[in-house]
Amino acid sequence: MTLSNAEEQLMQYLWKQKKALAKDLLEAYEDPKPATTTIATLLKRMQDKGFVDYKQLGRSREYFPLVKKKDYFSKHMNGLIKNFFNNDAAQFASFFTETTDLNKAELEQLKKMIDQQLKNK
Repeated sequence: MTLSNAEEQLMQYLWKQKKALAKDLLEAYEDPKPATTTIATLLKRMQDKGFVDYKQLGRSREYFPLVKKKDYFSKHMNGLIKNFFNNDAAQFASFFTETTDLNKAELEQLKKMIDQQLKNK
């Protein structure tokens, strides 16, 4: 299950705040802010998809993520590699290093990370 762009934006605010009332999430948006009903609809859809839940606090609901940002991003990246790079991580890595403007220090850091992963395997 994936999030729409609007849901993903709202989820980013929720991951950052860890738990929040709908009004707190609304305040995180820049102007022009979406309508309160839009936020409520997005939260309901995200709850139905299993991404968020809430705790009732009097008349308010305090929302919290059920999915970790790292887990969502990892699944998203794996799908990207599968769909755009024929499930070939090396093809993705090649594309990433050639199309981004990484400097020598950043490439060295990536190399160290890869070397460490090779050591761990």
